[in-house]
Amino acid sequence: GQLPTWLQGILLRNGPGMHTIGDSKYNHWFDGMALLHSFTFKNGEVYYRSKYLRSDTYNCNIEANRIIVSEFGTMAYPDPCKNIFAKAFSYLSHTIPEFTDNCLINIMKAGGDFYATGETNFIRKINPQTLETLEKVDYNKYVAVNVATSHPHYDSAGNILNMGTSIVDKGKTKYILFKIPSSVPEQEKKKSCFKHLEVVCSVPSRSLLHPSYYHSFGITENYIIFIEQPFRLDIVKMATAYIRGVSWASCLAYNKDDKTWFHFIDRKTKKEVSTKFYTDALVFFHHINAYEEDGHIIFDIIAYTDNSLYDMFYLKNLSKDLEETTKLTSIPTCKRFVVPLQYDKDAELDSNLVTLPSTATAVKEKDGNIYCQPEILCEGIELPRINYDYNGKKYKYVFATQVQSSPVPTKIAKFNTQTKEMFHWEQDNCWPSEPVFVPSPDGKEEDDGVILTCIVKTDPKDPPFLLVLDAKTFTELGRATVNVEMHMDLHGMFIPQQDVKTETE
Repeated sequence: GQLPTWLQGILLRNGPGMHTIGDSKYNHWFDGMALLHSFTFKNGEVYYRSKYLRSDTYNCNIEANRIIVSEFGTMAYPDPCKNIFAKAFSYLSHTIPEFTDNCLINIMKAGGDFYATGETNFIRKINPQTLETLEKVDYNKYVAVNVATSHPHYDSAGNILNMGTSIVDKGKTKYILFKIPSSVPEQEKKKSCFKHLEVVCSVPSRSLLHPSYYHSFGITENYIIFIEQPFRLDIVKMATAYIRGVSWASCLAYNKDDKTWFHFIDRKTKKEVSTKFYTDALVFFHHINAYEEDGHIIFDIIAYTDNSLYDMFYLKNLSKDLEETTKLTSIPTCKRFVVPLQYDKDAELDSNLVTLPSTATAVKEKDGNIYCQPEILCEGIELPRINYDYNGKKYKYVFATQVQSSPVPTKIAKFNTQTKEMFHWEQDNCWPSEPVFVPSPDGKEEDDGVILTCIVKTDPKDPPFLLVLDAKTFTELGRATVNVEMHMDLHGMFIPQQDVKTETE
């Protein structure tokens, strides 16, 4: 096929790539050593390269020829004899564990630099052209967080907003929203933008020892949206996981009888909205988008009724006939919540406060809390992406992978949130990755641009390829076949040519 002449830059992807080191194996797919790969678009041609992230974790494991650094689903024991003294000593130093820098989830842009990110306090700077691993950054040096999301938001000036959890710090556990500036003052050019990191605000956890797990958060023009779900980490269990010989993943628990709380933080005042909004128990990983309309906040997420998704990716469950054997017990559901921030204070109890045309409801209860029920937009999509120019604004289109009954996607979808129309691309024996939307430089409409996705074939003998779709019509423009073994990945970003520093810079 033919690629648009304006498509110049690098698609950079990240995900787990190596699951066996020496005789040792990881338990979970999300534990594997990070493998970066890139597609560089230059004058209608595509160049591919891939490289393992040379994290401290990677280097230690390779040197020892076995897994010696613990990951979320795999607890590693550096001392093979594990005698009682070593165990007791390790236990003391593992209360809040020294986390891995195997940053395998996403790519983040900070200032003019790019970082591989995971969900711990470490990120690794990388060179997007050569995929070389550069310095390690510890968020904890600049803000008291033990974990942070790998889905930050960027404002119009290029500043990063991200969230992390501060676990039992000075007797409190809280969720911290922080900002990393996109540039540093002229006189401090040698300093990194992290030195100028500032805490925007913090939200106290509802429980000191059971903070909520979260993978992303939402943003509108005036508000930050943080969802405190009843899928929680048990800190006491985590502190004793090492001595009990279990993984940290086993310290996560979902309470289906609990509530899910919504927190809205005013970006100007940095204060939380005082009204308490909540919904039923749910588990979710990805926010799609959010915006404001007539005194309401509208936000779309992909939610589940249980936490089975994580369990499906234990390697013992990922067999050859994956699509047949591994069935989702909870289908990902795209839910739209409509939350009336400005509502009639004299409204009757149990009346719906939503005044926009939607089947979503928000009902005021006796105690003053507001119980929200979503509108169901669609089912069966995951790894959602949008045209980021519409982030925090009213929008139409979600680009996503489509899953049927198995957790592995088989189609690429384009969903219109306003008309509920769904388009898709599929081909036999193809497993697509997260679709990345790249806007066309002179585009007027929200879907003027292309979709880039890496396709892995179910038969290892068939070579994988990069697929380029016209985002408007969802027809194929071209594909670049790559004669290597390509791994299924998680997230990534497109870096336009003008954002890639040349070597001399």
